[in-house]
Formats: sequence, C-alpha cells, structure tokens
Amino acid sequence: MTAQLSVQKLAETRRATLDEALDAIRTRAYWSPHPEHPKAYGETGPADGLAAFEALRGSRFELGQPGTDGWTGAETSPYGPALGVEYPHSDVDELLPAMRAGMRAWREAGPETRALVCLEILARISARTHEFAHAVMHTSGQAFVMALQAGGANAQDRGLEAVAYAYAEQTRTPAAAPWSKPQGKRDPLEMRKTFTAVPRGIALLVGCNTFPTWNGYPGLFASLATGNPVLVKPHPRAVLPLAMTVRVAREVLAEAGFDANLVALAVDRPGEGLAKVLALRPEVRIIDYTGSTAFGDWLEEHARQAQVYTEKAGVNTVVVDSTDDYRGMLGNLAFSLSLYSGQMCTTPQNLLIPRDGIGTDAGHKTYDEVVADIAGAVDKLLGDDARASALLGALVNPDVKARLEAAAELGEVALASREVVHPEFPDAVVRTPLIVKADGSHKDGQDTGEVPYLAECFGPVSFAVAVDSTGDAVELLRRTVREKGAMTVGAYTTSADVEAAVEDVCLEESAQLSLNLTGGVYVNQTAAFSDFHGSGGNPAANAALCDAAFVANRFRTVEVRRPV
Repeated sequence: MTAQLSVQKLAETRRATLDEALDAIRTRAYWSPHPEHPKAYGETGPADGLAAFEALRGSRFELGQPGTDGWTGAETSPYGPALGVEYPHSDVDELLPAMRAGMRAWREAGPETRALVCLEILARISARTHEFAHAVMHTSGQAFVMALQAGGANAQDRGLEAVAYAYAEQTRTPAAAPWSKPQGKRDPLEMRKTFTAVPRGIALLVGCNTFPTWNGYPGLFASLATGNPVLVKPHPRAVLPLAMTVRVAREVLAEAGFDANLVALAVDRPGEGLAKVLALRPEVRIIDYTGSTAFGDWLEEHARQAQVYTEKAGVNTVVVDSTDDYRGMLGNLAFSLSLYSGQMCTTPQNLLIPRDGIGTDAGHKTYDEVVADIAGAVDKLLGDDARASALLGALVNPDVKARLEAAAELGEVALASREVVHPEFPDAVVRTPLIVKADGSHKDGQDTGEVPYLAECFGPVSFAVAVDSTGDAVELLRRTVREKGAMTVGAYTTSADVEAAVEDVCLEESAQLSLNLTGGVYVNQTAAFSDFHGSGGNPAANAALCDAAFVANRFRTVEVRRPV
C-alpha cells in the first residue's frame, strides 16, 4: 500500500499541535485548538453539517470491515424521529484476527508517528464538528449547542489530551541507550540497549448513551496512540457518533499506509449482549467502559485477561455552609442542576444544608428559605420553554423518565418537575429538575438501601438534605464518597476551617472538589488539559480522564540488550 499521508507531511501539519498539547498538560493552563462557537466552522459550516447528517439517515453505514455477516441498528432520537441507519454486524471470529494483523507495523511506527496519525484523525473530525453535533444530539438528547461543544470540541480536546499523555509516557524512556560499567583495570562492560513500547493487544471501547464521544475518545485515542487496535462497541441507542469516528479513523489509517482494521466497529443485534461476549475474549487486553455500576463491577470481576478502566456511578454532593454571594450561588446551582436534565455523571445530587440555616451576604437564611430560593432560581432559569429546551435537552431514554417520576414519592417535593414543550421537536420528552427534601439525621450503620439520597438517582433529581450542622454535613460527605463514590464535590463556605475540613475529606477519599463557584464555571463541567475528570480513587471510577495512569498501562516497555 502506498501511503498518501507521509510521516513528513503529518509532522509538518500536526507536530506543532502535539507540542502545544504536551505543554498544556504540563502547565495545566487553558488551551484548546477546537473552537466551541458554531460560527467558527465557516459560513456554510452549519448548513453543511446538517446536510451531511441528514444524508446518513435511512442509509447503510458501510465500513468495509471483514467478517460482516449482516446489518443491524434501531436508533431513535430522544427528540422523536427514527434515524434509520443500519450498521455492519461482524462475526468476531473473523474480525478480531483481522484487527491483530496490522499490529506489527503500527507498533514499529513508533510513538511519534502514532500520535501524529491520531491527531490527523482528530483534525478531520473537528472539520466536521457540526455533522458530529447533530449525531450526538439525536442519539444522546443533548441540546444542539451542548452537543457541538461537549460532543464536538470538548470531546476532541479529551482525545487530544489522551494522545499527549500517551506520547509523553512512551517517550519517557529513551528508544536506545549505551551502557558502560567500569571494571577497574579491566575493560568496561559495555552494552547497547533498546527500549520499545509494546501494545497489550486489542482494546475494547464500550460506549455510553449520554456522552458517546466525550467519554469515548479518551480511551479510544489512548489505546490507539499506544499501539493497540481498538474495537468500538457503542451503546445501542448511540451508535452513529462512534460509527462516524471509526470511519474517519479507518480512512486516515489507510491513507497513512497502515491497516484500516486497526479500528473497527462492533454493533449489537437486539438482545445479543455483545459487550459481555467481547469483554471475555482472550484477544481483548484493554477495556474502557462508562455506564452503570452493575456492569462496571461485572467487567472488573470477570474480564481478568484485560486491563479494565471504568467510570461508573457516584453520588455527587455539595456542602452548603455559608456564602458571600448568595445570588451567585443560587444561579450557579440552578444551572448545574438543570444542564442536560441532570444526565451528567458530574451533576450534583445531594445538597447538604444545616437545619439552622446558613450565613450569607443577604442575611441569615433558614434551611427552608435556602431550598425555596434554589427552587426559585431553577424556576426563573427555566421559565421560558425555548430557553429551557436549549439548556435541558431531552431525556435520553424512558428509564430516566421513570426514575424521575418515582423520585417524587421519596419525600416532600420542594420543586416539582414540569413538562416542557420543545419548540422544534414536539415529540421530545423534556422535563425540568425535581428537588426533594430529605432528612440527613440517619446514623452510620443504617441500611443505605432505605436512604434514597445515598443511592445514585441518575437524571434531573436532587435532594436538599437537612443536616444538624456543617460538621455533620462534612461527615455525611465523607461517608457518601467512601461508600458510593463521587465524580464531583462542591462546597460553599466563608469559613477557612470548613473549607479545610471539606478539602481534607476530598484528599483522603480522592474526590475532585470545587469551592464557592458563583460565576461561569460549574461543578459539573471540566476542561481538558487542566481539570481531571474523576480521580480513580473512589467507587465512582477506577480511572481519571486523563492522567499518566490512564495511558501508562496500555503498553509495556520491552528491552533488548546487546554487547558492544
């Protein structure tokens, strides 16, 4: 095969971006090569992206993969319309050997070439951000702007971040080194040593429904950049964005002279349970998974042949002790509770508020006043249906709707959820957040199954938990993170002692903390190259996006020694 993309050409076009990414993960400063604004993609970008997305609907998504034995696919947009896209279904006994066939050449290409090829893939995805945004929107239920930002630009940032970490870890050890040991009067012992980053094997990416690209790209690009073929197994309701990603990756690999089968797609037939089948295949040596705790725990227990990276579920908590910007706190919390209908693994669920109230710049506020004011801030934010739709998106699946409806029976409702009519998609299921009052006076050792707020309630559901004191709130925070895990923790306080106590809990229990957010930064948003998503140190996830530990065990370093 003649490469259309030479290493020299890739270096000329992509090396500078790699260097900037390496600098960004070192400094942790703000940086992104992927614009978030819709107008940044050219005057015709929006129309071209929509037209490209519409052209995919009602079609067969050809990939040219080996082992194709049929077609499958039944995605329906959370906004109503069926997508009608069919995807190749593969015989894994044929597909997996074909994926391994290209490993040697990909390994021998070395860390820099692999990184540059990955950057080319990301650049081509970036050029089609509007098309990808529509695909993410109509599989996840995200509103369009969020899909363009989180599912497009921010997801691309996360993929690039993983490539940078992968390159840094693979090049930490020199490719070759002389070795000379003095022997006194005798000649020194001299060796020539080489060190090669060797991939583990096929990496399986098990995609999620809510953030198929944002959660999928870190594992995909971390594995590919470290030399591993990647088999992408999307969530059945969110296939299209990852199928488009696979197609771009296969095209770039082929143009660069590598085997396109280094990246492939595996889509379930209804009820097939393909993820479990693939997870136990001996060829699969790495697994990336985002989703339910039950399946994440199953993978960790049963997929013993693989290095398993999971992001599961947690109970995100905010301690409300005091604030010097009450209005700003209310607005920040209202936005955090409402964004994407609470369908983010980082959305706050439990708000721990002292029964006797809190001190604020607007005077002392009782527990009931704080809860009522938070509810009022949400109501004000979502008062206009068009604005509400643009912020809430749509409920991703019927399970979220059922969970929301059941949660209204769990306690006194401080803010009822209401139905919102979407101005463009009348069949979309759009609901505002529900806030339920709860009593936090239970004792340690009580069956957590009887305490509703100590279980994750994924979706637009939050609990305003009345605690006896801020000290009790801190201890409840500790118990929650230790037993249930948390992707995010927030706190509002004007007390240095309370701030230190909350920080101690988060350091001891490995939870990412945000303090006193009252402006345009929210607890449920993280920035690539600077923020760590999850810590890997509590039950919510066993890995962080993205750090050195996320990439370093995807390859091993093999040494060859030769005497001089």
